[in-house]
Amino acid sequence: MSISALTPIKQSNKLLAALPIMEWQRWQSNIETVDLQINDLLFDSGTNIDYVHFPISTIISLQYDYEDGTSAEFAEIGNEGLSGIFIFMGGHSTCSKAIVIGKGLSYRIPSAIMLDEFNNSGPFRRLILRYMQTMMTYASQMAACNRKHSIDQQLARILLLNLDRVNGNDLIFTHDMISRCLGVRREGISEAAKRLERMGVIEYTRGNIAVLDRPRLQSICCECYGLMKSEYLRLMPSEQAT
Repeated sequence: MSISALTPIKQSNKLLAALPIMEWQRWQSNIETVDLQINDLLFDSGTNIDYVHFPISTIISLQYDYEDGTSAEFAEIGNEGLSGIFIFMGGHSTCSKAIVIGKGLSYRIPSAIMLDEFNNSGPFRRLILRYMQTMMTYASQMAACNRKHSIDQQLARILLLNLDRVNGNDLIFTHDMISRCLGVRREGISEAAKRLERMGVIEYTRGNIAVLDRPRLQSICCECYGLMKSEYLRLMPSEQAT
């Protein structure tokens, strides 16, 4: 749903915050604020990517669907990035899908406008190329993590990454949603969550996960969370002046 009355705020998304002010001012008339709900499909496999989304408070999952009806996530996007990056690689569609896993607000801009900016704006192009590298690191680290580390460690990783994208210590996540993101059986996620709950690390109630002890959660998590976070901080520039 569009919320056209809201004035775009540059610092609401970290990529937008890093834009030079002149770029931001040129973009503003093309920015639309939308309210996204869980399971909203932003683009599907083989369909055109009509909009580039810059999340504010929403969380977007990039997933592959398998023939047996299951899916697996290879990246998540919050207010540190954008959804629709494939358009900058020469294609208007992809074999993956983008689905909302955390409801909230997002800015969206038509893909044609974003592609024109990429081709003609040096600062934006450099920013996107750096962001592409962080996404490649994210996807490759997730693949290694899912093969090497336990479900408990993977669950800790996904909780910590998403805590970085929200205010407070509460996440709206069902076990089914997490299992689809990690590509594992729901029962495995339920068992891992119960173990964390018995340890006093989290509290789970009707699709809401409250993190009670973040330092303990980080000690349970594998090194992948720290590697993903440090790579983003290394590659992405600091905010430009408002």
